[in-house]
Amino acid sequence: MQSLSTIDSWPVPHAATAVIARDGRILGQHGEQDREFALASVTKLLSAAAILLAVEEGALELDDPAGPDGATVRHLLAHASGLDFSEDLIRARPGHRRVYSNLGINVLAETFTERAGMAFDEYLREGILEPLGMTATRLEGPPAAGGISTVADLSRFAAELQAPHVLHPDTIALATTVAFPGLDGVLPGFGRQHPNDWGLGFEIRGSKHPHWTGSRNSPQTYGHFGQAGTFLWVDPVAEVACVALTDRNFGAWSAEAWPVFSDAILAELAGE
Repeated sequence: MQSLSTIDSWPVPHAATAVIARDGRILGQHGEQDREFALASVTKLLSAAAILLAVEEGALELDDPAGPDGATVRHLLAHASGLDFSEDLIRARPGHRRVYSNLGINVLAETFTERAGMAFDEYLREGILEPLGMTATRLEGPPAAGGISTVADLSRFAAELQAPHVLHPDTIALATTVAFPGLDGVLPGFGRQHPNDWGLGFEIRGSKHPHWTGSRNSPQTYGHFGQAGTFLWVDPVAEVACVALTDRNFGAWSAEAWPVFSDAILAELAGE
């Protein structure tokens, strides 16, 4: 795919990318596929997958109490618990506003450990990473933003999201459907969104503008970007996913480059 080579023009020390079809085929790749990058908040996708697996296995229930009074596992996954981004403060009542919260994801991992009696990073490794062959991926920090991975590994994860085998397809369908519809909130780096749609751990593009995906991406597109200059999106309408990892922090450069890049990929796939 010729469009992928445009990452060479990005103002970053290193970048790598891949496009993955719904059947798991790599449609194109560029850059060092096995180079390790810090994921920052793209880690949330992996941590959410582990929590969702724990729900499937009965270690947790989505409506179990967790976090602030009145909040549940579902609220925490959907950034609807009201917890502050990083401080132990309540910014809103559960279910009333989309308050993006690293702390909420970390609280979820702690809740899992308390109830399952197993370290969260160990469960993530045994339940998600090893079955998918993601041998280079690991947590080296908190579950909200402490992941390390490669494009090759995240391509396997992107294939799983599109055609699940480790998780049940119904679980992925639920996780990528808007939870608590209609909630407004701030999308970090892109300002207040009306509404700020989110699934269970997965950000959903919806009608957001501006956004880090392209104008060609369908409203059903889901995924996450990270402050480390990383992103993963899946567009179920186009039946394709894209992973891009860099080692320069998110900023004006990425807010400008990523939507153009995503649009170029989708245009090339459409034969334009």
